This record gives sequence, structure tokens and C-alpha cells, in this order.
Amino acid sequence: MDPALADAVESAFDGVDLGDSAQDGAAPAGDGGGAGQAGADGQASELEQARSQAAQAADELARARADLYNLQQEYQGFVRRSRESAAGHREAGQASVVETLIPVLDEIELARQHGDLTGTFGTIAGKLEQILADKFGLERFGEVGEVFDPKLHEALMATESAEVSEPSIALVLQPGYKLGERVVRAARVQVANPA
Repeated sequence: MDPALADAVESAFDGVDLGDSAQDGAAPAGDGGGAGQAGADGQASELEQARSQAAQAADELARARADLYNLQQEYQGFVRRSRESAAGHREAGQASVVETLIPVLDEIELARQHGDLTGTFGTIAGKLEQILADKFGLERFGEVGEVFDPKLHEALMATESAEVSEPSIALVLQPGYKLGERVVRAARVQVANPA
């Protein structure tokens, strides 16, 4: 039994005489019949009152425990939902940073293709691309000769060629970028279809 409940029950019985005569309903020895009966009725009513208070205290304790359990379950659910949403916010923030930097990455790629990516600028551009790849998982895709995949590539132009057996990339106009499995921007390409 709960110690607090046991103390409440004990305190309810303070001052109550639990002798055999009170339990039998018989008058104590030496008393007149009427006075003894009145005393027994008073003790019985005090006993019933104490039992009622003990039952009420036990009920309140059970309700308090149920409320505590419900509160703990609600808190654990809140913590779980918070952790899940934090991961989603982190991914959304990473995607936002990468989307903002895509025009800069396009300019770096154009400078590389034209041979202008040299010296300090080339070093900084390389570090930027490396940091985005290492810290954010950014991956560039879209190369000449790859098989055309409409989920990854956006066809801006199309030609026919006898050199390919399935739709393939003939020219990359803008590379695509992925964050893990999420496509941030599809590669913009010219497609060579079989003739």
C-alpha cells in the first residue's frame, strides 16, 4: 500500500475506539443500555466516515496517478514530434542554402569550361564546392552520354542520332544538383534520340 494512503487511513481512525463492543454493537460493561447504544452509534458513524474518507483519498490518488501517466505520455509524444520536425527543418534549411548558391555554382562551372577558373578564384571555388559536398551532401549530376532520365533531367532540346540506341544526353546546358536523394534542380540538357 502507498505510504501516503496508509498515513491518511491511520489519521482517519485517530480517536476512534475499535474495541470489541463497538464492533458487536453491544453496550460497554457498566453503562446503561441507552447511553451505550448512543456511543456505539457515534463510533460506527465515525468509522463509516473514516472509511468514506479513505475511499475518497484512494480514488483521488488513482486519478492523480492516471493524470500523471497521461501527462508523461503527452510529453513523450511532444519530444518525439519535436525531434522529427527538427530533422525536417534542418533538411529544408540545407536545401534553401543550396538553392540560393546554385547561380554561383553555375558561374563557377562556366568559368571552368572556359578556362577562367585559375589562381585564387579557382582555389576558393574548389573549396566552396568541396564544403557543399562534404557538409551538405551536394552532388552535381548530368554528363554527356548519360541515359536520359526525366526524373533527373529536363530536356530543353532534342535531336536524332544514329549513334545512340536509347535517349541519351548530347549536351549539358546546366548541370543538376541533388541533396542526398532529393533533386534540388534537374539537369537541363539536349537529348539525342535514336534515329
